[in-house]
Amino acid sequence: MPHIAVDPEKPGIIGLFDFRPETAKPLGELVEVLLRGPNSLSRGERELIGAVVSRSNDCSFCSQAHGAFAAAQLEGGSDLVERTQKDPHNAPLSDKMRALLRIALTTRDSGKSVTAEQIAAARSAGATETEIHDTVLIAAVFSLFTRYVDGLGTEAPDAPEWYAGAAQQLVQVGYPGLAGAPGGR
Repeated sequence: MPHIAVDPEKPGIIGLFDFRPETAKPLGELVEVLLRGPNSLSRGERELIGAVVSRSNDCSFCSQAHGAFAAAQLEGGSDLVERTQKDPHNAPLSDKMRALLRIALTTRDSGKSVTAEQIAAARSAGATETEIHDTVLIAAVFSLFTRYVDGLGTEAPDAPEWYAGAAQQLVQVGYPGLAGAPGGR
């Protein structure tokens, strides 16, 4: 049960954004830029970074939502996402993505723990400065969001079809369009 009075029909961060739209606006704009704006990493790859960080943070809503969003946009779909969330270091990904996920998971633990060697490995695997920057920021933002969602005790749907429906809507219209998703605001 949520720690504050949010609409029970609006799970996870959707209910929190609905509760306080003045904070939702800048947070939503940041996520739209990070996950859907122009970038050499695909939208699916960026969602995968968020999904892996969320799983590592043990946030059910964020892990399932962004896992579904990544699956809808990546070749390999939900099987690839699940394999990556379980074992990101050995998942069937490019060397660049594995290097970026190492940076993301290190950032999740502590930004100060990211090493020059990790950055060099990502560069050596073909990561650009922007990809490295955005990976760190995605990991930091998703750590913030998982603490936000879990710290206020929001509920997560226990229905994979909810996340799949939201994923299809996200692919078509982006984060602002999730307002009309099942359970959306």
